[in-house]
Amino acid sequence: MKKYVIERVLPGAGKLSQNELRSISQKSCEVVEGLNTPYHWIQTFVTDDKMYCVHIAPDEETVRRHAEIAGFPINKVTEVKGIIDPTTSI
Repeated sequence: MKKYVIERVLPGAGKLSQNELRSISQKSCEVVEGLNTPYHWIQTFVTDDKMYCVHIAPDEETVRRHAEIAGFPINKVTEVKGIIDPTTSI
């Protein structure tokens, strides 16, 4: 499976309450369970006006299907080609 970063433009995202974030999280989990295909939501970074989500899925089409079913905006999907961190320098 492949790892993807999904950019979602959501004005005011940084001002969402914990209850609103919980509701979004619950919806995402419900959709993941109903996809009937291997799919993993890893995490989401919330900024002022965007969310950046990390998902593992078989293909971009499945990522887009997850967003459509959940009713989430999806502005850009980028496949991760590699990961580096401080241990990469060793």
